[in-house]
Amino acid sequence: MQLPMIIQGGMGVAVSDWRLARAVSREGMLGVVSGTALEQVVARRLQMGDPGGHMRRALAQFPHQPTVERILARYFVPGGIADDARMTTPPMWRVDAPTDLLALTVASSFAEVWLAREGHDAPVGINALEKIQLPNLATLYGAMLAGVDVVLMGAGIPAQIPGILDTFVHHGVARMRIAVDGDPADRVTESVLDPRALFGDAVGEPLRRPFFLPIISSNTLAQALLKRATGKIDGFIVEHHTAGGHNAPPRGHSPLNDRGEPVYGNRDSMDFAKLHALGIPFWLGGGTASPERLAAARAVGAQGIQVGTAFAFCNESGVMPELRAAVLESVRAGTADVFTDPLASPTGFPFKVVRHPDTVSEPECYLRRERICDGGHLRHIFRKEDGTLGYRCPAEPEKDYVAKGGSAEETVGRKCICNALIATVGLGQRRSGGQRELPIVTAGDDLLQLIRAFPATKDGYSVRDVRDYLMSEVPSPAPTSS
Repeated sequence: MQLPMIIQGGMGVAVSDWRLARAVSREGMLGVVSGTALEQVVARRLQMGDPGGHMRRALAQFPHQPTVERILARYFVPGGIADDARMTTPPMWRVDAPTDLLALTVASSFAEVWLAREGHDAPVGINALEKIQLPNLATLYGAMLAGVDVVLMGAGIPAQIPGILDTFVHHGVARMRIAVDGDPADRVTESVLDPRALFGDAVGEPLRRPFFLPIISSNTLAQALLKRATGKIDGFIVEHHTAGGHNAPPRGHSPLNDRGEPVYGNRDSMDFAKLHALGIPFWLGGGTASPERLAAARAVGAQGIQVGTAFAFCNESGVMPELRAAVLESVRAGTADVFTDPLASPTGFPFKVVRHPDTVSEPECYLRRERICDGGHLRHIFRKEDGTLGYRCPAEPEKDYVAKGGSAEETVGRKCICNALIATVGLGQRRSGGQRELPIVTAGDDLLQLIRAFPATKDGYSVRDVRDYLMSEVPSPAPTSS
């Protein structure tokens, strides 16, 4: 299989949904669906009435139809729920996740990838986060059932993933070691997925093993992954801290600048000569969305670039059209502002937010929101005094977090990324009193550069426009084999 020079970033919760990924792949680039919170996304699309019937069309291809029948019985609402009705939410993740949650996640991941691959034979990828460990086994297995070609993973050290992919080829029982705060290194806690226990003989023939591309930010991490990985690494995505979404924290002690953002230094730069010497293909991400940056990436030995922000605001993106248009208007006006927030994400990683009215990045919006944690993807797992596992999130109500042994100081400035990101794509939860969860918008530092690339943005721009701009100085696509 050949991988293209341009890889679309896996963004947000369904920002890079199946529509965007399919459009990108059909234009000769690598389309990538976001694997984050897919069980929530599909459950809510079904409750919204499944416009166009896309979820049901994809689920009809799932190999275990009793699972689909249970999902539709629980979540599908013909015509959609009332505008003021609260959406039914799947259970929050635990190490001992219930069978129905595992099956829902496998089927949801299958549906998203199946739709992204529908109607063409170009490669499609899925992006997941090491920081969100508990759904990953089910998400990866579902994607493989649908024939996903590439798995991308960042926000941590995903050394276990290659071996898990190998195990799923033959529908084997996969195990993932789970990080538990306070546990010694020799105490092992695992999540487990047994495909045959979930779906019996419906699992079918062996699956094709996808390429694995971990997302890294340093030479040290590249070398550590090559040493510790449980199977083959097929390439690296080298993501600079100018990229949108979560950024790797600065190495060493980091002061904050006058705006309150973390300061990155020389230790956070890549030595591309050393990376190239490893003999593993790599793509550069973060501030790379221009023909000049593509040429510069190729000049240092990269196969190409990963691009997120330019795709996040194109017409095929999953971002709500009115929100996408508002951000593009701020770009045209020169007022768009990207802030690297050191506190927003409960993960502790810096998180880039576009400061914009009516989003939780604005202090007044954030402060008037009642703190609640009912998504739970970014909860930390900890060991309680009685030896059992507990779950807490710095974005949950302060009294709850402190009662679970957390520090009140850790809750300051933390935002409910789970609820905000799913609201960004129009699937936000409805609260009592008619309140709805507000979105949060993330983008890379080069957001303002969109006006240079796509000056006539009043009516938006397309995936094809992005491709044509990026490839405008490339004589031929010349894809390479990973």
